[in-house]
Amino acid sequence: MAKYLFIYHGGKHPSTQADIKKTADAWGKWFGSLGAAVIDGGNPVGKSSTVRPDGSIVNDGGANPVSGYSLIEAATLMDAHTKAKGCPLLSNGGSIEIAEALDM
Repeated sequence: MAKYLFIYHGGKHPSTQADIKKTADAWGKWFGSLGAAVIDGGNPVGKSSTVRPDGSIVNDGGANPVSGYSLIEAATLMDAHTKAKGCPLLSNGGSIEIAEALDM
Protein backbone atom coordinates (compact mmCIF):
# COMPACT_ATOMS: atom_id res chain seq x y z
CA MET A 1 0.00 0.00 0.00
CA ALA A 2 1.18 3.48 -0.81
CA LYS A 3 0.98 6.54 1.42
CA TYR A 4 -0.81 9.66 0.20
CA LEU A 5 -0.57 13.15 1.57
CA PHE A 6 -3.98 14.80 1.73
CA ILE A 7 -3.45 18.56 1.68
CA TYR A 8 -6.56 20.44 2.68
CA HIS A 9 -7.38 23.85 1.21
CA GLY A 10 -10.09 26.20 2.41
CA GLY A 11 -13.23 25.27 4.24
CA LYS A 12 -15.10 27.39 6.73
CA HIS A 13 -13.88 27.46 10.32
CA PRO A 14 -16.62 26.74 12.86
CA SER A 15 -17.46 29.76 15.01
CA THR A 16 -19.70 28.42 17.78
CA GLN A 17 -19.16 25.61 20.27
CA ALA A 18 -22.00 23.67 18.62
CA ASP A 19 -20.37 24.08 15.17
CA ILE A 20 -16.97 23.06 16.56
CA LYS A 21 -18.49 19.87 18.01
CA LYS A 22 -20.41 19.13 14.80
CA THR A 23 -17.23 19.60 12.73
CA ALA A 24 -15.10 17.47 15.07
CA ASP A 25 -17.75 14.73 15.06
CA ALA A 26 -17.87 14.75 11.24
CA TRP A 27 -14.08 14.43 10.99
CA GLY A 28 -14.06 11.67 13.62
CA LYS A 29 -16.74 9.76 11.71
CA TRP A 30 -14.82 10.11 8.42
CA PHE A 31 -11.49 9.03 9.97
CA GLY A 32 -13.32 6.14 11.64
CA SER A 33 -14.67 5.01 8.27
CA LEU A 34 -11.10 4.91 6.91
CA GLY A 35 -9.91 2.65 9.75
CA ALA A 36 -6.27 1.56 9.56
CA ALA A 37 -5.75 3.60 6.35
CA VAL A 38 -5.24 6.67 8.57
CA ILE A 39 -1.48 6.77 9.16
CA ASP A 40 -1.50 10.30 10.59
CA GLY A 41 -4.78 12.17 10.95
CA GLY A 42 -2.79 15.40 10.79
CA ASN A 43 -3.97 18.77 12.00
CA PRO A 44 -5.33 22.07 10.82
CA VAL A 45 -2.59 24.63 10.17
CA GLY A 46 -2.24 28.36 10.66
CA LYS A 47 -1.48 30.97 8.04
CA SER A 48 1.48 29.94 5.90
CA SER A 49 4.47 31.82 4.60
CA THR A 50 6.66 31.09 1.59
CA VAL A 51 10.45 31.32 1.27
CA ARG A 52 11.28 32.25 -2.32
CA PRO A 53 14.46 31.20 -4.17
CA ASP A 54 15.99 34.64 -3.57
CA GLY A 55 15.45 34.22 0.19
CA SER A 56 12.59 36.71 0.41
CA ILE A 57 9.56 35.80 2.51
CA VAL A 58 5.91 36.13 1.48
CA ASN A 59 3.41 35.92 4.34
CA ASP A 60 0.09 35.82 2.48
CA GLY A 61 -0.41 32.06 2.27
CA GLY A 62 -0.55 32.12 -1.53
CA ALA A 63 -3.52 31.89 -3.87
CA ASN A 64 -4.92 28.71 -2.29
CA PRO A 65 -3.47 28.43 1.23
CA VAL A 66 -3.19 25.12 3.02
CA SER A 67 -5.64 24.65 5.89
CA GLY A 68 -4.46 21.22 7.09
CA TYR A 69 -3.08 17.80 6.18
CA SER A 70 -3.39 14.04 6.75
CA LEU A 71 -1.35 11.02 5.70
CA ILE A 72 -3.57 8.20 4.38
CA GLU A 73 -2.72 4.73 3.09
CA ALA A 74 -4.38 3.65 -0.16
CA ALA A 75 -3.89 0.91 -2.74
CA THR A 76 -3.83 3.34 -5.68
CA LEU A 77 -4.30 7.02 -6.44
CA MET A 78 -7.90 6.22 -7.45
CA ASP A 79 -8.41 4.55 -4.07
CA ALA A 80 -7.04 7.70 -2.40
CA HIS A 81 -9.51 9.79 -4.44
CA THR A 82 -12.36 7.54 -3.31
CA LYS A 83 -11.30 7.86 0.33
CA ALA A 84 -11.07 11.66 0.00
CA LYS A 85 -14.62 11.98 -1.35
CA GLY A 86 -16.04 11.32 2.13
CA CYS A 87 -14.05 14.11 3.79
CA PRO A 88 -16.27 16.66 5.59
CA LEU A 89 -14.09 19.52 4.32
CA LEU A 90 -15.60 19.06 0.85
CA SER A 91 -19.11 19.80 2.10
CA ASN A 92 -17.74 22.83 3.91
CA GLY A 93 -16.39 24.62 0.83
CA GLY A 94 -12.85 23.18 0.83
CA SER A 95 -10.82 21.02 -1.52
CA ILE A 96 -8.20 18.30 -1.14
CA GLU A 97 -4.91 18.08 -3.00
CA ILE A 98 -3.53 14.53 -3.04
CA ALA A 99 0.08 13.50 -3.64
CA GLU A 100 1.77 10.15 -3.18
CA ALA A 101 4.39 10.26 -0.43
CA LEU A 102 7.40 8.57 -2.02
CA ASP A 103 9.83 6.50 0.03
CA MET A 104 13.43 7.66 -0.22
